[in-house]
Amino acid sequence: MLDREEYIEQAYFFRILRERLQENIAAQDVLQHIHEEILSTTRLPMAIQFLATELKHSGLLSSGFGQLPHYFTRFQAYAVGQTEDERKRFSIEICLLILEREAQYRSQEPTQAGLFVYQFETLSRNRLGYDEGIASLMEDPLYDDKWRAYLEMVRRQIGIVDFADLVYVRSELYVLEQRRREPSYQPPLEPLFGEKEGKIAKANRGRDPLYLFAALQRQLGYPEVPRPTPRDDVSSKLETFRAKIKELETRLKLVESELRGQVDLSQFMNKPELLHPPGDGE
Repeated sequence: MLDREEYIEQAYFFRILRERLQENIAAQDVLQHIHEEILSTTRLPMAIQFLATELKHSGLLSSGFGQLPHYFTRFQAYAVGQTEDERKRFSIEICLLILEREAQYRSQEPTQAGLFVYQFETLSRNRLGYDEGIASLMEDPLYDDKWRAYLEMVRRQIGIVDFADLVYVRSELYVLEQRRREPSYQPPLEPLFGEKEGKIAKANRGRDPLYLFAALQRQLGYPEVPRPTPRDDVSSKLETFRAKIKELETRLKLVESELRGQVDLSQFMNKPELLHPPGDGE
C-alpha cells in the first residue's frame, strides 16, 4: 500500500493526462513535462519519467505500468493494456477516468468490499474479461489472504453463479438468517460483506448485476464506475451526414444507369445493402 499523498497525486496525474489527451496532445509529450507538476515528495514523478521512457521505446503505455509493480497495481496495468487491444472498444480516456476515481477512493478510507465491487464492475461494464481481470485483482496489496481466496472462487464461479449470490452468501446477513433457523450455525468461511451489502445483494438476486452495483453506490457510497458517453459533437454528426450522402449518390448512379439500360450489378454483389432503397429495413 502506498501513502495517501501518493494516491492523491495519482488521481491528479490520471486526470491531467486524460484532459490533455482529449486536447489531442500526444501522450509522449504530456509525459515529458507532467512530472514537473507532481508533488516532488512522492515517488510519482520518477514513475512518470519511467513511463515516458518506456513509451518512447516500446510505443505502449501499459508496458511502463507493468514494469513498476511496486508502484502501480497489476489492475492498473491491465486496464491500460486493454485500451491498446484493437479488439476492445475501451478508450484510454475512460480508462484514465476509471483509474482516477479508483485513486481518489484509495486516498480516502477504502474498504476491500468497496474496491472489489468497483473493480469488478469495471471489468463487467467494459467487457475486459473476467479470468485475467480477476487474476490481476488478486495481486492488489489491499486484499488479504481471505479476499484472495474469495477472488479465486469468484473467478471460477462467475458465469455459473449469479453475482448477487456470490455477495449474499459471504455477507453477515446470510449468517444471521442461518442462525435464526439454527442458533448453533457457524459459517465455514468468514463473511466478507456487511449486513447492508447482504440485504442489497439479496434484493437483487436474479437481476442484472448493474442494478446491484447502482444500489450499492446509492445506499453505501461505493465508488461509481464511469460510463462511456456516446459522441454527440458536430464532427461526429458531420461524418454521419457525409456517409449518408455518399450512399445516396451511389444509389442515384444505379438508378441513372438502370434508366439508360447500362446496369452492371457485379459491382454491388459484395454490397447487397446498396440494392435496397433508402430507409428499407430501418
